[in-house]
Amino acid sequence: MNKSDFTPPMMHGVTASKVFLIPQTEHDTIFAFLCAHFPHIQATEWQQRFDDGLVFDLSGEKITQQTPYQSNQHIYYYRFLENEIVVPFEHQIVFENDDLLVVDKPHFLTMTPTGKYVQQTLLVRLKQQTDNAELTPIHRLDRETAGIVLFSKRPETRGVYQQLFATRQIEKIYHAIAPYRADLRFPITTQYRMEKGQPFYTMQIVEGTVNSETDIELLEHNQTWAKYRLYPKTGKQHQLRVHLNALQIPIRNDPFYPVVAHKADDDFSQPLQLLAKALHFYDPIIKQELRFTSQNDLFL
Repeated sequence: MNKSDFTPPMMHGVTASKVFLIPQTEHDTIFAFLCAHFPHIQATEWQQRFDDGLVFDLSGEKITQQTPYQSNQHIYYYRFLENEIVVPFEHQIVFENDDLLVVDKPHFLTMTPTGKYVQQTLLVRLKQQTDNAELTPIHRLDRETAGIVLFSKRPETRGVYQQLFATRQIEKIYHAIAPYRADLRFPITTQYRMEKGQPFYTMQIVEGTVNSETDIELLEHNQTWAKYRLYPKTGKQHQLRVHLNALQIPIRNDPFYPVVAHKADDDFSQPLQLLAKALHFYDPIIKQELRFTSQNDLFL
């Protein structure tokens, strides 16, 4: 087998990560280099990966902790977590063709492997379910948000759908439950400049050129809570959450806005009341109008 012929297989829905071994003389073994190169990962976790045979060279040979360092080559490794918290909610596939997989995502399920979650992510669950290592999300929803999300099944057509999002040719409709304010007159269009906030995983509104826009409609209310329909015209991180908070109607159960409230990772008792309710666009590949609607709903 030529080195270029080896493609690491998908393992339990997880595809291998790839690392380039840079020219260096500080570390004699690949194990020592990885421990230093990824300081946020415990050395014991790397040791476990090596012991479990989850680190490979380009020819597919397993690497041991004693394997000497050789620069200017790539290696592969698989990432699994011990004692990963199980997210007790299931996704639903609502549509599938040769190019697209459309999924109704539950609350609390992270889109892709990151930090504390690998197996308990929507992407890995879908790869396990479909046995398709090429699956890639075309856009993203926050862990806290439920609703419709699109995945690409084939690299050959992925760019077509990514371009639809980039050029705002996809209509996105969200529902949210938030406080009712009798003094606000809907519909309202909110326009703000959003930038990274503190903590780093939040966003904030600042002075400057507008870079986010949302149309908001009032659907119903009971004098205390209201249900809103939201049409984001841009796709900034946490945009809807920040925009409603700016109107002093923060989304119900929002753990970040207006105040960061840390909850236990296994606390699923208060889902953020934000739902990606529908997507609508013209598919340039199959040349049809497509509309997908979440089977989930939010109630006052």
